[in-house]
Amino acid sequence: MGRSMSTFDDPFDADRELTRSACVCGRHRSTAEHEHAERVLRCEPVAVSEEQRYEGVVASAVMRAVFPQDAARRAFLKSVGASTALAALSQFFPLKSATEAFADAGPPEKKDLKVGFIPITCATPIIMAAPLGFYARQGLNVEVVKTAGWAVIRDKTINKEYDAAHMLAPMPIAISLGLGANAIPFTVPAIENINGQGITLAIKHKDKRDPKDWKGMKFAIPFDYSMHNYLLRYYLAEHGLDPDTDVQLRSVPPPEMVANLRADNIDGFLAPDNICQRAIYDGVGFLHILSKEIWDGHPCCSFAASREFITTAPNSFAALTRAIVDATGHAAKAENRKQIAEAIAPANYINAPVTVLEQVLTGTYADGLGGVKTDARRVDFDPFPWQSFAVWMLTQMKRWGQIKGDVDYKAVAEQVYLATDTRKVMAEMGLTPPATSYKSFAVMGKTFDPEKPDDYLAGFKIRKSS
Repeated sequence: MGRSMSTFDDPFDADRELTRSACVCGRHRSTAEHEHAERVLRCEPVAVSEEQRYEGVVASAVMRAVFPQDAARRAFLKSVGASTALAALSQFFPLKSATEAFADAGPPEKKDLKVGFIPITCATPIIMAAPLGFYARQGLNVEVVKTAGWAVIRDKTINKEYDAAHMLAPMPIAISLGLGANAIPFTVPAIENINGQGITLAIKHKDKRDPKDWKGMKFAIPFDYSMHNYLLRYYLAEHGLDPDTDVQLRSVPPPEMVANLRADNIDGFLAPDNICQRAIYDGVGFLHILSKEIWDGHPCCSFAASREFITTAPNSFAALTRAIVDATGHAAKAENRKQIAEAIAPANYINAPVTVLEQVLTGTYADGLGGVKTDARRVDFDPFPWQSFAVWMLTQMKRWGQIKGDVDYKAVAEQVYLATDTRKVMAEMGLTPPATSYKSFAVMGKTFDPEKPDDYLAGFKIRKSS
């Protein structure tokens, strides 16, 4: 199955292979072709200026918004050519001024910033941006602060002890809606990671691979407002189990999960892959399933900030976002993953053996049952905040009783997830505009149409009765 176009692909290449190629740099169709290019051309990225790099990011965001479907984008580019396409987009959307605003926002109002994170591989771009110099390149002195749990992250960010934070993708939605805390407008300028989670069970359950046999078991999730909660509930319900009555779900901070599995306090968890891999490394658990097998391309964590921070320190916010986007682009390249594993392993960051992090980031890993598996997209990094992600999360919040009453899905998604809205561009070009920044996807074989969230919600037999 092909993947969606990444923010880091050339948005004006009509012949771009959109499936992940076997080539480590992503620009060749096979390892052999890459090796030939490496010998002849050294296969090194062309040096570009800061402005050119950000122009690519802005143009990519706009192209993705105008053409969410890759086939339509390719057909359009082949019919008019890249230069005409760029000129057409520039006529209706101020690409140059948007790029200048992104690349040249002026000196940061506040250079010394604190960004909170939980020690998991989902936070890779936020963490690595410190030791690898991405923040410093933007004129920022950022202290990334390891934090004990998600409620602490939320409270410290709300209380302005943190300027911005690593948050679970649903958390800014929950905070904006006042779920579990006072309502404060929060935003998601970037998704941190896609995929990169798994269901791990205690070794004693290695013969219980059918979820129908899990009745009465205890599972840990990181937080109520998390993709982990929604994905685990979804998986259980699709196998006929009611997650509120047939099993017990407990919120446990990720760094404490392996100890709880070892102590027999829980039977398993759906958690970030470094937690899964640590359980395997310590011999106390095995990987039942990767989260990408539930929904390939699902978001997990995000880079989040309050609207107040954006409005009071817009240049600082722009610089921070640039650093995160650059770091995410670096993390998206397979050849950088081993260096990144070493950078984020120390005690003040993730505090894990480098080999554990390498297994997660490179996708070659022990499964805890004596096997070694390979999946290059076990975890991936793409910062584009699709608003359809937010709509799906809202359907699950409603499904499990976290939200009561009617929901204006799109209004919430567009206030919190800051994707570029350019539907009018296609209309002005005489084309039929798709829903901007929304895309359909499948979760366990069930297609989600972001235009029909209530129909999707009504299709679930197992849900919390209102």
